[in-house]
Formats: sequence, C-alpha cells, structure tokens
Amino acid sequence: MSAPKRLLVNAFNMNCVGHIHHGLWTHPRDRSTEYNTLGYWTDIARLLERGLFDGLFIADIVGSYDVYQGGLDLTLQQAIQLPANDPWMLVSAMAAVTQHLGFGLTASTGAETPFTFARKASTLDQLTHGRLGWNIVTGYIDSGARALGHERLVAHDLRYDQADDFLALCYRLWEGSWEDGAVRKDRARRIYADPAQVHAIAHDGPFYRSQGVHMCEPSPQRTPVLYQAGTSGRGQRFAGEHAECVFIAANDPAAARATAGRLRQSLVAAGRRPEDVKIFVALSVVAGATEAEARDRYDEYQRHANPEAGLAHFAASTGVDFARYGLDDPIDYSGSNAIQSAGQTAQQRGWTTRRQLLRQFTLGSRYPTLVGSGSQIADELVRWLDEGDIDGINLSRIVVPETWADFIDHVVPELQARGRYRTAYDEGTLRHKLFGQGDRLPAAHPAAAVRGLATQASARADTARPVSFTGV
Repeated sequence: MSAPKRLLVNAFNMNCVGHIHHGLWTHPRDRSTEYNTLGYWTDIARLLERGLFDGLFIADIVGSYDVYQGGLDLTLQQAIQLPANDPWMLVSAMAAVTQHLGFGLTASTGAETPFTFARKASTLDQLTHGRLGWNIVTGYIDSGARALGHERLVAHDLRYDQADDFLALCYRLWEGSWEDGAVRKDRARRIYADPAQVHAIAHDGPFYRSQGVHMCEPSPQRTPVLYQAGTSGRGQRFAGEHAECVFIAANDPAAARATAGRLRQSLVAAGRRPEDVKIFVALSVVAGATEAEARDRYDEYQRHANPEAGLAHFAASTGVDFARYGLDDPIDYSGSNAIQSAGQTAQQRGWTTRRQLLRQFTLGSRYPTLVGSGSQIADELVRWLDEGDIDGINLSRIVVPETWADFIDHVVPELQARGRYRTAYDEGTLRHKLFGQGDRLPAAHPAAAVRGLATQASARADTARPVSFTGV
C-alpha cells in the first residue's frame, strides 16, 4: 500500500503592495508596503523555510490594470498590483539566507527574448544551487502590449504558439549547447571549457531565430522547473507538452478533480505520464488556535478588504469593464482576448451580474478561503488532496507575514501528525524535491530531445590542447 500523498505548499506573493486580497495592505499588522526592501523578502524566506514550504511562488504582470472604469485611478489608489517591481531581482538575497526553499518566478514570453532570458534563468539556477522554477505566462493585458510598443495584445491562441517557439529555443540553449563534460576547470592545462563540447545552436522558428552558444555553463537543473497556469483548451495543450507544475483555480475539490483530470490527460496525449505534473490549487487560509479565534480574525480582515478593488482586478483578467454594468445587469463575457478561463469560470459559477461578483470579493479576492482551527483546516486540506486529485496549494497572502506564520504554527503540525506534510527537507534541487527522480527533466519531456545535439556543425576532430599564456 502506497504512502498517503503529502501536501506541497507554495507561498503565493508578488513584488507589489496589493496582490490578491485587495485592501489588506491597510491592516496595521501587514508589512506589504515594505515590498521594496530586502529585509521584507529575506524575513519571508526565513519564515517559509522554517515552515518547510516547498517554495515561494512570485506572480508578475507586464502592464497595468486599466480595464475597470477605463483608467488607472482605482488601480493606483488601491495599489492593485501597481506599483509592481521585478521579481527576479529578489532571489539572490533570499537564496543567501535559505538552503532549501524553491523559487517559482513569473516571466512572460511576450515580454522577454529567449537568448537573454535563458542566460538569466541559468544564472539564478546556479546561484540558488538548483532551486529555480519558471512560471511561464504569455501575457494578457493590452496595456502591457502597448507599453512594449505593440498596437494590441496578440490573439490568445497565437500567444501560446509563440510560447512554444520560445521554449523550443530555450531548450536548445539549456539542454543542447553545452555537453555534460564541457567544463574542465583544468588549471594545469589552462582549459576551463572544452571547445569540442560546446556547440552553437541554430534555431529558425516561426517567431524566433538564433545562432550561437549559450552564454552560461550548465546549471544544476539546466532547465528550471516549469510552472504554468493556463487552463483554457489551448493552455491545457501547452501544459501537456511542457509543464511540470500547473497552478489552477477551483471552488471546491470536485471542480479541482475535473480540471486535474483534463490536465493529466493532456500529458498522456503528449506522450508523458499523468504523474509528471504536480497540480497546485489557489487557496486562502485564516487559521487560529481555535475556530473562534480564526473567525474573529476573518471578520477583522474583512473590515480592511476592498471588494471593488477585487472586481477591478478581475476585470483585467476577463477583459470586461464591469463598471459599465448596473448591479443586476447581465454581463457579457464573450469576445475576450485576456484570460479565457477566467470568464469561463465566472459563467460556470453563475457570476453573471456585478452584484453577484462583488459578493465573491468580500475579502478582496475570489479565492476559496478556509477558516478554522489548525485541525479543521488540516482536515479540509486532506479532503482537497484526496478528493480533488491535486498535489499542493498556492497559499495566498492576506496579511503579511501573519497568514503564513499562522499556517506554519497551527496547520503544519496537524498535517504532520496525519503524515500529510514533510517533517524535514530532502536534499537536492527543486525538481528532485518535487519529483524524487533527479535534477533533470525526464526523457519523455520534449526538452530531452535536444540533449547532446549539436545543431550548428562545429565539431572539432582534435581534443582541446593546452594554450600558451604570456600575461600582461
């Protein structure tokens, strides 16, 4: 009989003031206005590692939320993911004060260039000793497209086609440019890298062209752990081909199970195994020593939340300006070029008027929220694990760092007592910690096809020889 599945947990955050639970930055115990200081992030990293979290998952956007009311006034007043700083700049500091915590960082294929992005990812994977994950997004905000110099956002499915090509080029750089034995570090022969084992790649795809060697020697994982969050039809196909971890939204375990089943089947269709993906659901938790304490805290949090700010965030996700509708007017979600699954979810849940939507954002967010004692929440999380066919949660912050500290103090011991949470970290890279099968992507993953492949013919018949050096 196999051991019961253990819950994986990422803290869900963003390099900004207001992330998911809008308005909570006004809470007197919240530290999110310190987002632009290193101490804020290193304190969070130490806390999460104390709680044996798998990782810190940092969201990001390129652009600003200007759909609601046709402008930025509410976005700026309520700090709705604006201002927002670069998440990649944070990792070195957090890695320096931790040993095991993973880092899932968001970067958009529509805003990056593959050659330079591959170098950035390899650099951080080296500096963290293999603790890097990349949350692949394709962008969904028209304001971001305009800021990048485009007339408008590329069509939804075409964005995924572009992401396929982006990854194909990155795989060649990460997996195919440097052979495993290329780095010699031979002081006596004055050879750091063997030229015969470093190959220029040649990529001529529908969106990207590149010719040259990867600028970084191989990092511990080569390719970072690949996260993805799209659950539209095209997004699921993309996940089936590439993703190792998928972030989903679900209102209950039954809905999670349905989405998880479709995602796992998409892997099978791509020639991979259903267990080659870890599925994380977005949840919020308000935990206390007792249920009464947790309920009191939840009521306190509600007094600081801003439902309208949550609605403005959701407007950007769907591409629909809900401010144009009366409280009880039916909302038309059709024709959106933003996050297709967001509008589909709203319709499936019966959120067809602005009044119904505002009821979902009483805590400034539409995420399901578990409220109770550590034991009660542990029971509910085990139900999500067993009935929802998920592997873990992305635990959103309500008040920083209180949300995660309460989870660590009240919920983690209860999960451990049930055998559903680790009691110590395993050694190794983030990929090995998650899957227990080594540092590298498995052979069935498309990245494996380019390993050792010198796509630019530059083979040398002779082996590397010592070179003369006269000094300066």
